[in-house]
Amino acid sequence: MAQAPKTIGWKEIVDLPDLGIHGIPAKVDTGARTSVLHCSHIRLTKKGRKQFVEFRPLDEHHEPATKIYVLPFHSERKIKNSFGQEENRYVINTTISLFGELHAIEVSLRDRSDMEFPVLLGRSFLRKKFIVDVSRANLSDKSAGRKK
Repeated sequence: MAQAPKTIGWKEIVDLPDLGIHGIPAKVDTGARTSVLHCSHIRLTKKGRKQFVEFRPLDEHHEPATKIYVLPFHSERKIKNSFGQEENRYVINTTISLFGELHAIEVSLRDRSDMEFPVLLGRSFLRKKFIVDVSRANLSDKSAGRKK
């Protein structure tokens, strides 16, 4: 039996435990199909016959961006940015923690250094899991009892 959707606010504090990223601000964006993680040094690499995506998550504004990750290449997609222009982005599979629960998530990698939020949660991830209350914020953070 499917679990009833939880209510989240227009912004949340999330963890990406596979990447060792904790307490990062995320904007809930029902206008975006795909979720996004702010990264730099994004490139496709090949090891043997397999393709990988190499990237450095976040930046000095959010936490030190010193570690370079190399994860299996999931896909490349044409995604319309907030200005309506199409751009190719690499997509990875990872996990995200909200309300103390882990969820699988597909995340496109993009330089968002000019944006306020380093993570966007798109509707593909939100669908059937969450209801968005735009008048509220950080509901997952409060329920998880995160220490500030």
